[in-house]
Amino acid sequence: MDANNPIIENRANPHELERMFRQEPEAFTKSFRAAWEQHPDSQILAVWYERLNFSEKTNTETASVIPKDFFIMGILAILAGICTRILFHFVDTEAIAPVNLAFGVLPFIAAYFVYKNTSSKQVVYTLAAVFLISGVYLNVLPLKQEDSIMLAYLHLPVLLWVSVGLAYTGNEYGKGGARLAYLKLNGEYGILYAIMAISGMLLFGLTMKLFGFADMDVTEFYFKNVVVFGAAALAIVAAYLVSSNLKLAKNIAPYIARIFSPIVLATLVVYLITLIGGEKNPFLDRDFLLSFNGILLVVLVVTIFSITESGKDEKKKASDYINFALIVLALVIDSVALSAIVFRLSSYGISPNRVAVLGANILIWANLIWIMLAYTRFLRNRTGPIAIQDAVTKYLPVYGLWAAFVTFAFPLLFN
Repeated sequence: MDANNPIIENRANPHELERMFRQEPEAFTKSFRAAWEQHPDSQILAVWYERLNFSEKTNTETASVIPKDFFIMGILAILAGICTRILFHFVDTEAIAPVNLAFGVLPFIAAYFVYKNTSSKQVVYTLAAVFLISGVYLNVLPLKQEDSIMLAYLHLPVLLWVSVGLAYTGNEYGKGGARLAYLKLNGEYGILYAIMAISGMLLFGLTMKLFGFADMDVTEFYFKNVVVFGAAALAIVAAYLVSSNLKLAKNIAPYIARIFSPIVLATLVVYLITLIGGEKNPFLDRDFLLSFNGILLVVLVVTIFSITESGKDEKKKASDYINFALIVLALVIDSVALSAIVFRLSSYGISPNRVAVLGANILIWANLIWIMLAYTRFLRNRTGPIAIQDAVTKYLPVYGLWAAFVTFAFPLLFN
């Protein structure tokens, strides 16, 4: 009988057993049952028995019982969809500002992270206070198109984003590794949500086409009651999937970072060279100055995303030199923007927009200097990549504090 079963013949040869399994896994599994029944005392076959049967047991358990995390996520996703739909009604009737839609999603993402991390009461109370106070304060402000109020609307999402970071890091908020994990999660989250959003748009187009064949226009109803609800609910689902170590986003993110960094660098170099010979001037053209700051933010985001995906490898790679070049380029852009802002302040006086842009540029300039110095030491083999990541993660609360200052203080100072 042993001659008819290759597993029995090679039960003392681990290498051959592994080769047989990889070549024909189904045939190997069938033959293994007979081999195990005849030789239950074989240690090598005992290891294979656990290997082949462990996954079946796990799948059976997960199929019969809904994980608690999944159940909590489902409830929060439904609540986020309902809350966002209600808020959208008031936004649509111009009763509240559109920025209120953030309160239909971000508090529920924060709630999921708090549940998963079992955060301390201090963290929970801080998060509750931030969301409650900012929500009340935001809606006490008059619905006017004034600069200080619009700046509050623009900076509030930054404050709430930092608050979600507190929920994600929980009791380890002060640790650089936890903050770095949150930054990485944002990149992976963006990739996954974009994939789901594209799928949703395809479904939307298909649905409109099908109802169009029946001469029925359901665009407005479908958008308000399905798209709005689904967009909010999927935000919670995406947070659940990414925080549950979904392999898709984690495998794609590093490659996107490596592809986009050199493309952004080459594009911006050509763009800046073109501008030198052009007629546009950020010192005199307000719109051009705003676009200049938009470019700065894009470079900063791409650079941080690339740094967070670079890992802890001490060996220098081509991407490190590209990141360093991006940081230097961002510093050049920021320095020009700072000079233009100072010029406009001295020429045209103080305004909420100029003060806000000045403050943001100073903060970014200081952060870029810190990152550049850390990268310089790393490229000279004086420090490891941890110093670069610290320059990114330790500065995050500064952006949150500035966003809070603009959100709460500017409407009072300039009105």
